[in-house]
Amino acid sequence: MAKSDAAVKVLGTWASPFVMRVRVALNIKSVAYEFLQERLWEGKSELLLKSNPVHRKVPVLIHGDDTICESLIIVQYIDEVWPSAPILPSDPHERATARFWAAYLDDKWFPSLRAIGMAEGEDARKAAIGQVEEGLMLLEEAFGKCSQGQAFFGKDQIGYLDITFGCFLGWLRVTEKMSGIKLLNEINTPDLLKWADRFCNDAAVKDVMPETEKLAEFAKMLRGRVRATPKS
Repeated sequence: MAKSDAAVKVLGTWASPFVMRVRVALNIKSVAYEFLQERLWEGKSELLLKSNPVHRKVPVLIHGDDTICESLIIVQYIDEVWPSAPILPSDPHERATARFWAAYLDDKWFPSLRAIGMAEGEDARKAAIGQVEEGLMLLEEAFGKCSQGQAFFGKDQIGYLDITFGCFLGWLRVTEKMSGIKLLNEINTPDLLKWADRFCNDAAVKDVMPETEKLAEFAKMLRGRVRATPKS
């Protein structure tokens, strides 16, 4: 049996943007998979602890007898195993650029987005909002360069950077709803605003993008748990 024909399972949670990356990548490749829901707030399953003993986090891709961890590593693995409908750019410079912005999103931008909802005090909240808005304007410029006037960062189809950034859109919308601020807007990020709508309505995305209301309720639950945890 060819490697690409082995059974595929995804360990994850419906609300995780990192898990969503894996599901979108598999959908783009038209790969059937079994989604095994983890309820992390109730404890981690034995399968998760066995599959990812180092970080003990989702997502985990189980492909036959192999396990792969970390969302962007999994996306790259999927792109290599199922080469049709390429996700990563073929051009080395474009591929390096996509990876650069993906690292920026994970290391800098998304932590600032999370900080808006968790900020204690108006000054901290305003600082986090400013960092998010500054990042979005940088990404607006990057979109123009990467898309070359087409629909996605990956030009005429969803690519690596679309997946990396787009899977944060659910949490971006929740943050907008809960803070009363339009972070994506016609004035500062007109191209990203249109791109976000195209991404969320794509066939590979729409069935795995969480509903804003449901995600907002989940966010309230998480925030309550964090704030109820005694500080050392």
